Amino acid sequence: MALLLRTLARQGVCISRPTYSVLYRHAAPMGTTAKEEMNKFWSKNAKLNRPMSPHLTIYKWSVPMVMSITFRGTGVGLSGAISAFAVAALVLPGSYPHYLDLIHSLSVGPYLIGLAKFGIAFPVSYHTFNGIRHLWWDLGKGFRIPEVYRTGYTVIGLSILTSIALAYL
Repeated sequence: MALLLRTLARQGVCISRPTYSVLYRHAAPMGTTAKEEMNKFWSKNAKLNRPMSPHLTIYKWSVPMVMSITFRGTGVGLSGAISAFAVAALVLPGSYPHYLDLIHSLSVGPYLIGLAKFGIAFPVSYHTFNGIRHLWWDLGKGFRIPEVYRTGYTVIGLSILTSIALAYL
């Protein structure tokens, strides 16, 4: 029993003598700092003429890649626009008819108004249809490459058609 307690005490496990050397006893001292390691890493990559990875220039652009970026962009844009309009509605003086009359007084042509309506409708419809596509993916369906492209082109087509229809309202 005495031999066991002496061995445990030497190992730093004994309760009567708390020691924390067990936690770092096997750690080797570092010879370099993190900054030196980082500089060594970047100089090696520069010497081997490697690009910064992952980098957009090393990937071949594809429809799903562009759609993913656009989906995120429309989400951020719609969120920012809704927040800006909400803050403007709370802060700006006047009411909705006042600002509607202000827009009518600008005397812009019907083509520019139609383009503005399309510009508002497209992000909403694209984000909605692509969100439905993502919900379909959450069910575990549509992950084969031909299905990914087919549903992508379907989302783009439906978004354009819906945006044109909403612009004509």
